[in-house]
Amino acid sequence: MTATTPVPHTEAGAPHRTHEVTNQAPPRTGLDEYGTNTPLTEAVDAFGAGWHGQELHGIGRLVGSEAFQHNAELAHTSPPVLRTHDRYGNRIDEIDFHPAYHAVIGAAVEHGAHTAGWADPKPGAAVARAATFMLFAQIEPGHGCPMSMSHAVVPVLQRDPGIGRDWLPGLLSRSYDPRPIAPAAKSGLTFGMGMTEKQGGSDVRANTTRAVPVASDADGRAHLLTGHKWFFSAPQSDAFLVLAQAEAGLTCFLVPRVLPDGTRNTVRIQRLKNKLGNKSNASSEVEFDDTWAVRVGEPGRGVPTIIEMVNHTRLDCVLGTTAGMRQSVSEAIWHARHRSAFGARLADQPAMTAVLADLALETEAATWTSMRLAHAYEAGSGEQEAMFRRLATAVSKYWICKRGPHHAYEALECLGGNGYTEDWPLARRYREQPVMAVWEGSGNVIALDVLRGIARTPQSLEAFWAELDGTSGASAVLDAHIGRVRRELAADLRDPVAAQTRARATVEGMALALQSSLMLRHAPAPMAEAFVEARLGEGRGHQYGILPRGTDAAAVVARHIGED
Repeated sequence: MTATTPVPHTEAGAPHRTHEVTNQAPPRTGLDEYGTNTPLTEAVDAFGAGWHGQELHGIGRLVGSEAFQHNAELAHTSPPVLRTHDRYGNRIDEIDFHPAYHAVIGAAVEHGAHTAGWADPKPGAAVARAATFMLFAQIEPGHGCPMSMSHAVVPVLQRDPGIGRDWLPGLLSRSYDPRPIAPAAKSGLTFGMGMTEKQGGSDVRANTTRAVPVASDADGRAHLLTGHKWFFSAPQSDAFLVLAQAEAGLTCFLVPRVLPDGTRNTVRIQRLKNKLGNKSNASSEVEFDDTWAVRVGEPGRGVPTIIEMVNHTRLDCVLGTTAGMRQSVSEAIWHARHRSAFGARLADQPAMTAVLADLALETEAATWTSMRLAHAYEAGSGEQEAMFRRLATAVSKYWICKRGPHHAYEALECLGGNGYTEDWPLARRYREQPVMAVWEGSGNVIALDVLRGIARTPQSLEAFWAELDGTSGASAVLDAHIGRVRRELAADLRDPVAAQTRARATVEGMALALQSSLMLRHAPAPMAEAFVEARLGEGRGHQYGILPRGTDAAAVVARHIGED
């Protein structure tokens, strides 16, 4: 050191400090994520699952803990890694996950986020499982993919008892067992699925994977598959439902990852997808080469067989997006209540309060819609409910999942520069939300499916309108909106080109009608009226934060943090 070298003016051993850190929000941890979510707790009670409240409070405290949130972050910052071969050059096709991922999914399985609704199908079981799934997905969304597929495959296997008896006990287990061993030796099982191929995408009838019967199988169910899947979800799962071309046409098959004798089936993982978000979840491309599979359902009826699995995963897309909305608005409100600028807390400044309230209204409408849909999937719910969910699931999947990314962005903006960094969860959430809009049918696919559903089962449209009749006369704005949507849809259905061209407008109108009706039936009147006017009224805007005059925005915000 020379005589001109500057020396810090600090005492020996003291840390070098340039400033005091103030006016920053503390970490949002140590909360009961269920107890503070008033719309969710009310919806769980309203739709018959109040008996599950104590466990949901426990789950809320678990996912709200610092330890669980740290595991969620690690699962995303240390994504899965594919190992195609072992050190000796043997093909193994294994995926290594960070221990944090196993901790997250293990907790979700333990609490029945996958199949609890099927294991004990008492009244309210589907709603209870949906709320459980949402609480876990609110903090760590990536594990929701295998949880959703494991849930959604159960009704398909129940319809085929010959196959189901070998797989359902493991699926209904609350034990998480990631070992790649023979299915019969495992304490718990998970499922994945593979439908799309390079040349067809959503047009699965263009699939070229072929299935050849195994001559030695007296039942004619065993086949050998050769081909590929372009998106193969959760390839670490124990088995998968896939579509392949058999002699009778496109057929559904169950492909085990490990065969009953403990040997690996030929499911060659080519690579893991480098996705925009959903980093903790492994999505892959695979090839089949004389891969052993067993037929599920009737020959040549692949799409009708697997469609029930698709519908249940679409429901979970709605649940997952809603869970993401809850995380987004919770983080935005938390920040705004702990941050001051220009002489007042951000949350108390009218422009910010309006944005937070509008985000909260969007989340509440999505929550009531999610729980109403889950209720329609209750065991023994009847033909009317089956018809209602046929359209309502697709309608809600389209709209709520479309709203997710913009909602996440607006919440992110509430945090300013902090929100745009990877140190806060909203950047991750912003990348996560689009996957629910793409998975199991992107916008046009879903909108056109609504039209097909109306054409094939007109009674499903009647059931949808009947659901809205419960609030007829409660809001002139909503009544006018429903009348307009019905008239325009009737006219469009007489012209196939017009119907397809206007499919998105039709589905958007139906979705907003359903959400508004549910809000009027279940939410506090001031919140319901504000939502209806903000989404359907003459003064509606194109951005969040444009609320009707007289809206008590502060009360809306308080409701969403569990305050009276």
